[in-house]
Amino acid sequence: MMRDVLYRLFDTVPFVEIVAHAADGHDALQACRAYRPDLVMMELQLPLLDGVDVIRTIRRRWPETRILVLSAHAAEIRVAEALNAGAHGYVLKRSGSKKLLDAVDALRAGRSYIDAALNVEQVEAMRQQPIKEATGAGMRAALTTRERQVLKLIAEGDRNRDIAQRLTISQKTVETHRMNMMQKLDAHNVAELVKWAHRLGITAL
Repeated sequence: MMRDVLYRLFDTVPFVEIVAHAADGHDALQACRAYRPDLVMMELQLPLLDGVDVIRTIRRRWPETRILVLSAHAAEIRVAEALNAGAHGYVLKRSGSKKLLDAVDALRAGRSYIDAALNVEQVEAMRQQPIKEATGAGMRAALTTRERQVLKLIAEGDRNRDIAQRLTISQKTVETHRMNMMQKLDAHNVAELVKWAHRLGITAL
């Protein structure tokens, strides 16, 4: 639904041509590979791949692509993570369409953009901190990309078998990732893993 709304909004903007839209992080990377877009607008809360990981991959493979995050996440730590991963702008979903269009204009002009509703000073302070000092970010960084994928699906209620099918890995591999995460996060059951997923911003509350 959100993609449909954005499509209708930008379809009326003369300087914007929509070349693709994607349902998850994997589809987004495939679209970038196929179309090499000037700008990618994306959420951080994505199925399968975490948005920060997608940003990092896009910036590494297609450094000329500008990335604007449009997210419900208002926590400054998540904003700092997105910007440090390579995003050029960040707009909250609760902001109006004018602010979103202003952000697109800024990125097209080569500038960055951070939603004024965010505490910009705090975001910049967190960007300068070593990752281990930022709340939750050290634990997040300790997890591999695959572990974050598995943790996200655990938090969404998927069983090991379901996770294995969705990620096209074996059920034993899922169990190994689960055990490794429990050790890294000092979590003793699924409920504690779910709490960590919320705390780290891997899944929404």
